[in-house]
Amino acid sequence: MTDSPRGTGRIAGQPIIFGEVLFDSFPDGSSVLGGAPFNVAWHLQGFGVQPLLVSRVGDDAPGQRVLETMQAWGMETGGVQLDPHHPTGQVQVEIHHGEPYYSILPRQAYDFITPPALEGNDHPLLYCGSLAIRAPGSRAALDTLCERRPLPLFMDVNLRAPWWEREEVMERMRQARWVKLNEIELATLLEREIPPGEIAAAGEQLRARSGLEQLVITMGANGAWVITAGDARFGSPVEVAEIADTVGAGDAFAAVTLLGLLRGWETPETLQRALEFAARICQQRGATAMDRALYDGFLERWRNG
Repeated sequence: MTDSPRGTGRIAGQPIIFGEVLFDSFPDGSSVLGGAPFNVAWHLQGFGVQPLLVSRVGDDAPGQRVLETMQAWGMETGGVQLDPHHPTGQVQVEIHHGEPYYSILPRQAYDFITPPALEGNDHPLLYCGSLAIRAPGSRAALDTLCERRPLPLFMDVNLRAPWWEREEVMERMRQARWVKLNEIELATLLEREIPPGEIAAAGEQLRARSGLEQLVITMGANGAWVITAGDARFGSPVEVAEIADTVGAGDAFAAVTLLGLLRGWETPETLQRALEFAARICQQRGATAMDRALYDGFLERWRNG
């Protein structure tokens, strides 16, 4: 957040967002389009960035729905591959005592992403989520992409049992410049409990161990930390009058963090803006919004300070 990718000021170009697009399927038969990389790409499009989403969907009705929804929002679909053998990603959601429980299905289309053919050199950074590297196929595609285009990497850690291995996640973090995770994931990766007053110190430990330029730690209703070498900035939580659900709040936060990197915002303003937007997403059902006015309103407010 302090710097744009290896420079200062506004950065032009099309960020690459690599990873899953899927549907959350509920017991009543309804389904909601999502997946962390998809949500991040959606928000960036809303903010006028026009990202390239590199993902894979099945050659099926849900896959067609993904493409049609992206087109309706103005998103580029050229990076979304069609898979004739595997279904569009799906997560089974069950509600027990008011709490959601997720069953992430194996061998989904997004597990078989192949290296994309990229044209031009106007890609300032690469974003990936940790779920996208659970399978050898997509993991190899990401490796190939990083070899062909050694772009600054933003890694969004989403640890979903049993679909992650600690050493694989840690190795990928060592390749990244920026990493975002929550306080539970921080404790999990450090393999110890972390008292609330020691989160910044623990974050610095993980940042230094991974060689990161910046580590972002989200804490839900308790705010967030941004850790850089020799500096730790705390972002106070934003009050939410009424929470509809917290689905996608972390993805909203990540999208504005990326926006700050691309626009060259200073750390304090990026942090506060990310918290504000995440809080707003908590006031609605679902992780994304097909409402241009929502995004335009934030852009106008941020433009005017």
